[in-house]
Amino acid sequence: MKNLKTHIKKFIPLADTLSSYNKSVFKGDLNAGVTVGIMLIPQGMAYAILAGLPPVYGLYASIIPLVIYALFGTSKQLAVGPVAMVSLLVVAGVGEFAEVGSARFIQLAILTALGVGLVQFLMGVFRMGFLVNFLSHPVLSGFTSAAALIIGASQIKNLTGLDLPRTKQVQEIVIETARRFTEIEPITAAIGIGSIAAIILIRKWKRTFPSALVVVVVGTAVTALFGLNQHGVAIVGDIPKGLPAFSLEFLNLSDARILIPTVLIISLVSYMESIAVAKAIANKHGYKVDANQELVALGAANIGGAFFQAFPTTGGFSRTAVNDQSGANSTVASIISAVIIALTVLFLTPLFYYLPSAVLAAIIMVAVAGLFDAAEMKHLWKTDKRDLAMLLVTFIATLALGIEEGIAIGVVLSLILVIYSSTKPHSAELGQLGETRNYRNINRYNEANISDEILIYRYDSALYFANVEHFQDTLFSKIEQRGEKLELVILDASAIHTIDSTGIHTLNEIIKDLKHRGITFFIAGAIGPVRDKLKTSGIQESMGQENFFFDVSDAVMFYKETHERNRKTFSPIQTNV
Repeated sequence: MKNLKTHIKKFIPLADTLSSYNKSVFKGDLNAGVTVGIMLIPQGMAYAILAGLPPVYGLYASIIPLVIYALFGTSKQLAVGPVAMVSLLVVAGVGEFAEVGSARFIQLAILTALGVGLVQFLMGVFRMGFLVNFLSHPVLSGFTSAAALIIGASQIKNLTGLDLPRTKQVQEIVIETARRFTEIEPITAAIGIGSIAAIILIRKWKRTFPSALVVVVVGTAVTALFGLNQHGVAIVGDIPKGLPAFSLEFLNLSDARILIPTVLIISLVSYMESIAVAKAIANKHGYKVDANQELVALGAANIGGAFFQAFPTTGGFSRTAVNDQSGANSTVASIISAVIIALTVLFLTPLFYYLPSAVLAAIIMVAVAGLFDAAEMKHLWKTDKRDLAMLLVTFIATLALGIEEGIAIGVVLSLILVIYSSTKPHSAELGQLGETRNYRNINRYNEANISDEILIYRYDSALYFANVEHFQDTLFSKIEQRGEKLELVILDASAIHTIDSTGIHTLNEIIKDLKHRGITFFIAGAIGPVRDKLKTSGIQESMGQENFFFDVSDAVMFYKETHERNRKTFSPIQTNV
């Protein structure tokens, strides 16, 4: 029975939380849950519009997924729901197969949520969280920075009242806006720009204050009071009342097949966004999140949400920060937020009839402004030009070619970089520091001494099929540089953590070549698994046990002592004449 309870608590972390729940913990959760719930009402509707869906679907996506994540999630503060990045991926991916906003588009968006949920859930069950490592930080930063511009540009029409043609190209939107500048609807623009300014000012005053809700309430009230919808201001209009109904209508195997690329991209990107903020908050509070359990929780949230008309959801940066600052102590806060949204769709949706689309556009534009990662670009300019190049290529590809194409190019770049790095790892020639037992890279330590007779070579990688040619070429290049005086080569194997059959074969060839040249070969510092491989492969026997050493210093000392003994043994006998 005790083991059963332990397993339940591990699979359903909320059960463990409730076992020690108390009034003071609930007080923090209640405050955070209400705050985030109020914040999520306008955000959810805004992100639904960004995803190409009617506003109510943003509210639907903020009920069931939140409750399910609360059951299975290991982050106490992560706020799950619709986010800008995933909404953009939905409209970009699903928009390829259906007219944005149509009934078919809605069904495909919901089916995408189910697909994302299944992929994430299975990744968690089979402990495949490592796959997100293929999205390196520079790639993700370049992608999100480009996405921020694309999202912002997509909302210009709602912010200005211009009837702009739908396009993925940011430059086309900007050029068309500039060309038709005189046609901008002034009242709509005033509402949109005023809303942006108000949100920024309120956030500067108090970050946890529901600034988005303030502009929603004011914008809706002003529009209704003065009948601005009769003067060119676009409004949300009717929003259906009632909780989302359970539905299976979206299930279609042939549709699922065409959505696979979109599903895979959203699965990885949304998990990356979620786990990044979850780990940051967990480190701040001194607890750990289980990466694979987070995949299970997010997957279950998307699966459950899909059957109740939700599009893909994940953990969001801004809401999580507000949730934490408002006092969230557990995932109970998420359940409270879901209750707030449920009450809204049951009773309050008629109040949003006069909500201007420009206000929702303002909310989106402010939210995504923080996605443009100029700080990372500056940092990489100083520290790593190669990573900066990868970031910029992903950034430009996303802007020029599209969302899915950009991130695909970024992933390919990451893989190429991994392959390149593994085939050409770092290596170094070592020299002795003074009279010490320490040997260091001669390119970094100018004072390191080298001997014409001894070459000490360190290889900082596993020795396997992909890099043996590099290993052999760099070693023999250094041997050739030494010339005929070279008598001993010492391989510092301390950084070689594994060796495969191709590596063994290459070592054998090197040993034979050096023996033919009359050069002795020592191996120093090999770790246990490598020594075992060298022993079972026969290299240790062919070289002789006496040619293996604990460290480089021991190998050099042994050589010098042996060399000195041999010199004395074979020196001419002095006789008196």
